[in-house]
Amino acid sequence: MANSLGGKVAFVTGGARGIGAAIVSRLAAEGAAVVFTYRGSAAQASELAGNIEQAGGRALAIQSDAGDPIALTRAIDQAASHFGKIDILVNNAGVLFLGPVDAFSLEDFDKTLAVNVRAVFVATKAVLPYMGVGGRIVNIGSTNAERMPFPGGAAYAMSKSALQGLVKGLARDLGSRGITVNNVQPGPVDTDMNPESGEFGAAMHELMAVKRHGKADEIAAMVIYVAGPEASFVTGASLTIDGGFGA
Repeated sequence: MANSLGGKVAFVTGGARGIGAAIVSRLAAEGAAVVFTYRGSAAQASELAGNIEQAGGRALAIQSDAGDPIALTRAIDQAASHFGKIDILVNNAGVLFLGPVDAFSLEDFDKTLAVNVRAVFVATKAVLPYMGVGGRIVNIGSTNAERMPFPGGAAYAMSKSALQGLVKGLARDLGSRGITVNNVQPGPVDTDMNPESGEFGAAMHELMAVKRHGKADEIAAMVIYVAGPEASFVTGASLTIDGGFGA
């Protein structure tokens, strides 16, 4: 698949670490110029962009909060101004707040919606003037849209389930323009936010057919397929990659 995305420009929200960084690295390795946002991980963002450029790729890191619609729109405008267009949008930024419903704050509920749902809609609207036929929009959802087997995750599961309905509607809206829209739904992935060696790792593995955490690169590989030329007939789909967590 080397250079399968040559000549393409990608924009990734929340791309400085974890799954987002793996997606950014893989997009660049496939030949795309990549713009990615970060909120607080300035050192990681600078290192990632520098590594891509040292390897002969093109990358631009922009500090922006996905929960701020004005800042997110401004970042997309800046990316398009810098590279001339945007062919691929990956809505990766997300937040996770856990707690029982009787103790869950309205502030955390609103933050969950702002970043996990509203930002996807804002970014999609903002990118459309710069995206033509063959455009790809990929949202990073969660297997928890299908299964929430432990208490405290109601708001998070709700936000990721909302993406399933949103992606179906957006696929209908944008299909005539030659733009596909899909969700990639990871299960437990070994990142600093959810380490395999963490206190919940073993309990999660008991719920899975493949009893391990996924790797960020495995999620990135699914994103690359959906964002690439071979997936032109895939749209409105929620593609789960979770080691059988939801089976």
